[in-house]
Amino acid sequence: MGEEKKIEVEEVDGVGTPPRARVTPETAAETFGRKRDYLAGFLSQEKPAPEQGGPGGALQEAVIEALKSIYDPEIPVDIYELGLIYDVAISEDGDAVVTMTLTTPHCPVAESMPGEVELRVLSVPGIRDAEVKLVWDPPWDPSKMSDEARLELGML
Repeated sequence: MGEEKKIEVEEVDGVGTPPRARVTPETAAETFGRKRDYLAGFLSQEKPAPEQGGPGGALQEAVIEALKSIYDPEIPVDIYELGLIYDVAISEDGDAVVTMTLTTPHCPVAESMPGEVELRVLSVPGIRDAEVKLVWDPPWDPSKMSDEARLELGML
C-alpha cells in the first residue's frame, strides 16, 4: 500500500493513420461468428458501376451529385455550390478521395460533416471506398461560392 507507482511518459511526433477495416463474406463468418449463409447474399451483392471512370467521368459526376444533396445547416446552400468541396478524386478501382473544408474551424458541424460526406459518397453505386480529407489551407471565403449560391443568398 505504501508503494509509489511511477508513470512513464513517451513523447512522439505523430501517430500514423490506422488501416481501414474491411469485411469480406469469407472473413465475416469467422470474425463475427455468424452463419455464412446469413451474410452470403447480403455481402455478395455488388453495386452496379457506371461505365465511365476517372476524372470527369460518370462516376465522378455521380459523386458530385451526391455531394450536392448535403446542405450547410446554417446557410441554405449545398456544400458543393458553397465552395466547401475542393477536390473529388476517383481511382480506377472506385476509391473516392474528397478534399473539403468548412466555413470556419469552429463550425458547429466540424465533427459530423466529414462523416456525412463519407456516407453519401459511399452510397454512390460504383464507389468501393471513400476518404474525406478535411483541410484548412486555403481557408474558405465567400469568393469560393458558385454564382448559383450567390444568387440563392442574394449576393449577386
